[in-house]
Amino acid sequence: MAATASAGSEPTFWALLLSRRAVLVALLVFVVIVALCVLAPLVAPADPAKMSVRARLTAPGADYLLGADAFGRDVFSRLLYAGRVSLTIGLGVAALSSVAGIAIGLLAGFFRRLDAPMSRLVDAMMAFPDILLAIALVSILGGSIVNVIIALSIVYTPRIARIVRASTLVIRELPYVEAAVALGSSTVTIMFTHVLRNILSPIIVQATFIFAYAMLAEAGLSFLGVGIDPSTPSWGTMINEGRQYLDQAAFLIVFPGLAISISVLALQLIGDGFRDAMDPRLAKDL
Repeated sequence: MAATASAGSEPTFWALLLSRRAVLVALLVFVVIVALCVLAPLVAPADPAKMSVRARLTAPGADYLLGADAFGRDVFSRLLYAGRVSLTIGLGVAALSSVAGIAIGLLAGFFRRLDAPMSRLVDAMMAFPDILLAIALVSILGGSIVNVIIALSIVYTPRIARIVRASTLVIRELPYVEAAVALGSSTVTIMFTHVLRNILSPIIVQATFIFAYAMLAEAGLSFLGVGIDPSTPSWGTMINEGRQYLDQAAFLIVFPGLAISISVLALQLIGDGFRDAMDPRLAKDL
């Protein structure tokens, strides 16, 4: 009886998420990348800032696992420490843009008077190409980790805001929301208890995509020289530093490029897995 009931019960979110091999592999790869970067002080074989003139542009080998850069610094160690910066920026942008997007989307979707002006503001922001708007904002704010996070959060907030607004417009007309209004529930309680809780799924999915987009954008900004301070290692700054040695030491670009590509691909696959597992219609197909 118990086994029959268990077999007939609906699969859990994590069971649905991990049922796809590609998502499972992506999740494991991303966890390994995050763990290596977080544990960089323990894993890195050398000080990322230590220079050695003799080791300048040394190819990957026994002494330098991923080679040495133009200043003789260990590329593997710098890759791990740079990953901490890139991942921090991605996570910070995903969190900040989600909070701002939720606030704007809820207000625009719940209060009819605010809908038109906020929607026009969001449309105007999305009319600009992401990278151009990011360059303009970073140029105004200055090149630091905090300013890059703020600039990219402004760029990606409209993506969350549009999703939240569209979902709120639908949910606010449902019977259980009308019942809450009739029972005298406060507006804040309705917005956060009855509306926000029911639209978290698309927000989480979009946040994972923004995490990946932010890492790519930071790399692009750093490559163009308008991102964070060049003295602070990130995967983007490493590519920017290594491009002038492309003919002599292509590995200076290849390894940080691979780190960005693998991390972004893993996040995209994880986001797809979240979307499929959280959508009841797609989950049924799985």
